[in-house]
Amino acid sequence: MDLAFLQPLYADDSSVVSVHLDTSRLTHDADKQIELRWRAARRALGEQGAEEVDLEVLDGVVGGLPDLPGPQGEALFASAGRLLGAFTLVEPPAADSARVLPVPDPLGVAIDRDHQLPHVVVAVDREGADVDAYPASGFEPTLRRTFNGSTLHISRVRAGAEAKASFHRRTVNLWTENTGQAADDVRDAAAGVDAAVVLVAGDPKAVGLLREHLAARPPEAEVVYVEGGRTDASARESLRASVDAAMHEIMTARHRTVLERLEAELSGDRALQGIPAVKEALAEGRVETLLLAADRAGDPELFASRQDPRALGTDPAALGTDPTAFSAPAAPLLLRSAVLGGASFTEILPPARCVDGVAALPRY
Repeated sequence: MDLAFLQPLYADDSSVVSVHLDTSRLTHDADKQIELRWRAARRALGEQGAEEVDLEVLDGVVGGLPDLPGPQGEALFASAGRLLGAFTLVEPPAADSARVLPVPDPLGVAIDRDHQLPHVVVAVDREGADVDAYPASGFEPTLRRTFNGSTLHISRVRAGAEAKASFHRRTVNLWTENTGQAADDVRDAAAGVDAAVVLVAGDPKAVGLLREHLAARPPEAEVVYVEGGRTDASARESLRASVDAAMHEIMTARHRTVLERLEAELSGDRALQGIPAVKEALAEGRVETLLLAADRAGDPELFASRQDPRALGTDPAALGTDPTAFSAPAAPLLLRSAVLGGASFTEILPPARCVDGVAALPRY
């Protein structure tokens, strides 16, 4: 996965406030629960020395989106009184986190984005078809917010869902002559976002007709048939759940391919694992793909430089007399070096294991 979308988080040399919150809307008192989570995170940030001006910036954007029912999360970053980034996440974080560090800590965002694929969602019934295509992420300027994936919008009110799609087409009278047109729309939508997968759901008869047309001239994407539909809120919730499950299965299979390559490269001494080896390769610009496990509980502190953002050391002496040297936990610094060095990213998914939960596929 390309990490370039994280570059704006490194635009300032001041300390950065990084917040990951569960903003799921699964209960009637979700707003209150989110408020309490933010209040606890805000208090923790204050105890870590966060600037009030940064906390006030986050006050204005925290809380997720009230018209997105179901599970979701958000990641927020602020520095020097500016909002550096606000990301709505498909998957809520395993636990809320709030940190003040010399650099941002966007690992949760990177992992959530790494789980997304450009895709098309098709919901069909006797009245017609909705075809919506989504890239892996999108930005909503009016909310200053980036969205990972699209399944968040499946259960949103229809107007909101349509507004988030890169491609939206609604056909009518699907039972008859427009079945072929719906299939054309699917192919156009898949091509428009370079979709990895097309997910089709709805009335069994309508799905059967559409399947015949797609089989005659398949789109340049895998076609997966899932549960759910578009008839009402319950059908859309079922659609989102089945799309989430299918996307997770496809994402896991793709990760497995990368991890199998990593295992083969490690056995041939053509890949790296462990913090010492990977940090050296990052500093030298030799990393094509950085791989990190999500669990960073045992991370040591590393030393880094403002002058050379790729340079990393396990000891301050490694940076000589650099007056801009500072320390931070390993994962945020490894990720910073990867982002600014043009490397890509993949999560090390269980049961795969690497030394220090860190590995790299080098450039050749």
